[in-house]
Amino acid sequence: MSNPTSVLEDLLHVSPDLRPQIYFKSSLTALSHAMEDQVLAGRDAPLVIASFQRERFYRQEAHRYLRIAERTSQVYVLAAPEADFSNRSGDYETIAFEPTDGLAHEWHLVVVGARYAACLICRERPPLDKKQSSTDAEVPTPPDQARRFEGIWTFERPIVCQAAELLLDRIVGYRPEIADKVAQAKAQLVGETQTGFNNVDPGPFTERLVTYLQAGQYKLLKAYRSIAAQERKERLVNSITSTIRRSLKPDEIFNVAVQELGQALRVCRCLLYHCKATDAHVTIEHEYRASEVESLMGQSWNLRDNPLFQAAVQRQEQVYVEDAQVDPWLLDNGLELPAARSSVERWKIASWLMVPIVHQNRLLGMVELHNCGVTLHEWTPAELELVEAIATQIGVALIQAEAYANLEDLNQQLEALDLTRSNLIAITGHELRTPLSTIQVCLESLASEPDMPEELRQIMMQSALEDAERMRKLVQDFLTLSELESGRVKWHLEPLPLRECVDLALSSVRARQLHSPLPHISDHVPLELPLVQTDGEWLVEVLSKLLDNACKFTEPKGQVTIEAHSNGGRMLEVTVADTGRGIEPDRLEAVFDRFYQEEGALRRSAGGTGLGLAICRQIVTGLGGKIWAESDGKDRGSQFHFTVPISHNGREEPAPKKTRERSPKPNGASSLRLHG
Repeated sequence: MSNPTSVLEDLLHVSPDLRPQIYFKSSLTALSHAMEDQVLAGRDAPLVIASFQRERFYRQEAHRYLRIAERTSQVYVLAAPEADFSNRSGDYETIAFEPTDGLAHEWHLVVVGARYAACLICRERPPLDKKQSSTDAEVPTPPDQARRFEGIWTFERPIVCQAAELLLDRIVGYRPEIADKVAQAKAQLVGETQTGFNNVDPGPFTERLVTYLQAGQYKLLKAYRSIAAQERKERLVNSITSTIRRSLKPDEIFNVAVQELGQALRVCRCLLYHCKATDAHVTIEHEYRASEVESLMGQSWNLRDNPLFQAAVQRQEQVYVEDAQVDPWLLDNGLELPAARSSVERWKIASWLMVPIVHQNRLLGMVELHNCGVTLHEWTPAELELVEAIATQIGVALIQAEAYANLEDLNQQLEALDLTRSNLIAITGHELRTPLSTIQVCLESLASEPDMPEELRQIMMQSALEDAERMRKLVQDFLTLSELESGRVKWHLEPLPLRECVDLALSSVRARQLHSPLPHISDHVPLELPLVQTDGEWLVEVLSKLLDNACKFTEPKGQVTIEAHSNGGRMLEVTVADTGRGIEPDRLEAVFDRFYQEEGALRRSAGGTGLGLAICRQIVTGLGGKIWAESDGKDRGSQFHFTVPISHNGREEPAPKKTRERSPKPNGASSLRLHG
């Protein structure tokens, strides 16, 4: 059986003078509990009828109706079943109606007693969104407390009895087997209708309404506090987010974050610093503090011996103590001189919170909050969530700043590559076109002038051969540098005497003295130096290029010196000095760049590609050493230094008869043998 009609509509039909009002669920809950408490506080045995819409709403009040059933036998409870609710006669009568019944949308409570009568007859109104919607799209269900009902709440006994009679008729329709019991209830109504107005103590009813009013006010204040905390959190997060958008400088972001966070939480001190998980100390550079506490700016902050920091790093979540003065975790950490205890006492820390700034499991920094003196602070979930949100935003800012810095580095590298490309085009255009033109002229002359004198023919042939060699060196330098920079070189390290490598390099350089005069070369490399762990072929290459470079920029009447000594560690230091043109102090590092030429005139007078020193740097670095240049300025000579590791064999002589062939290198020397 299902009756789709509304009890409220039926009541308004029989009592047209009634004017329904709008109630929210919280109001109906307060009124219902007040009416039920009045029954529990009374002495008579009233008729009680309650309609709960759904079984789940009834279950919340089932215990109260067990108590009411102890006062009266005329108790009827109606609900649409959802689990085990059914028609049953027990402590009170339960009536299960169909979910399609009109009662499924209504909330009723009727109490009729000898001295007290009241009723709530209400029908739930659909949400505004559902009422106004013209589509079939699903509309979200409103919050439970926001549900609205239209209905009648009255103490007028005739109206209460009319409402009770309407509900009793519904009950008989669902459960005809209890018709006799319902008839007794109706007979009671006929007698009660003539009684007149209520004559009852209003105390319990008023007290219940006041209690609900106070509870509602408390919930409202709690909601306002939650909204205020959420607004403060959003304002702070938005402030830091806007700073991130304005600037990608971490220091600016840290300054804003530390001030805003410290003021928002009203702590004595707020610290914000970069750190890694392995850092032992950090210098405090960003701080907010109250006027009465001592500043930590510029102080070295111990991280390694701080168990709070270590726990935050290990767990990657916030860690705090409410009373740092007595907390055993800080004070009994097993250290001989507890750093945490010293910090607590020195800086008067009472409550201590640490929140790590983490991105993809990588520690970027730390947020610290201190309350100092005798003031303890219990960190609330809202405060912890706020600090966590700020730490997350700071982490995003740091990653963005890091990405921006990497982008700037990449742009600089691209600019350097573009400059390299331009230099490559310019230098190869000059260095290749010039010898090619010479070779072409010489060959054309030899081909077109068969009667050319033998002496001139030899000059032409020699010029072509020299320029062909010049081109070969250029191509070889390009290939060598490309191989070194790509990391494809396989180093063959072995113990070798430095003296032998120097002799081979000097032989290569002096072999060219037949074609052009060289400055005087002084050799000051002792024989008793320890063996070096190196690749002999590449070491000779470095020595040859440095000596060749020194001779090229030194007048024939000048002097070039090569010397070597132990630098007191595990390295030998080799120096190639000259009395030539020198280098400006601001260009001492630039000379090792690819294609570097000091000036255009020098390029024309001395020639070269500007790759020699770049090749030397790649080789020395690959062998485990360092290379640098020194000079007092232009026309005051220069000194090139590089280091090479000493062999573990120390001063032992290498095994005899061990030789290794060397492939041709850019200096043009034939196969060289290194006896090691």
